[in-house]
Amino acid sequence: MAGNQLARGSRDATLDTTALVHELYLRVNTNRELQFEHDAQFFAYAAQAMRHLLRDRARDRLSLRAGGEWRRITMTGNDEIALETADETLGLDAALDQLSMVDPRAAKVVELRYFAGLTLEQIAGLFELNRRTVDRDWRFARAFLRTEID
Repeated sequence: MAGNQLARGSRDATLDTTALVHELYLRVNTNRELQFEHDAQFFAYAAQAMRHLLRDRARDRLSLRAGGEWRRITMTGNDEIALETADETLGLDAALDQLSMVDPRAAKVVELRYFAGLTLEQIAGLFELNRRTVDRDWRFARAFLRTEID
């Protein structure tokens, strides 16, 4: 999951797959109250944690002392959403927060698809949903996010 997420980002980023996995492990391991009864719960938590880690990284890169060059990354699908700057990355995070208020399941689909790198079939299996339902959620979420980001 970490490799898929970082493959979309900058090649000269100081955060690599190993560092992202270690950061995720620290978040999971330090919170002893976390218990996952199903794979879906773990993947949802991991995707959201990676989203937050990368959002925090974007904020750090925006600071004057960190500077930073950003490269274009896109959401997969027919209607791509391109993120070229740290501001747009933070905009995606804010748009995902808005989406979670409108349609929490669609927001989870985006997190699992975009941040965890799962296929729509895998997401449908995790949540025991029909693949067409997940497709509709993915299409709605992409349109919603494009509107919010634009």
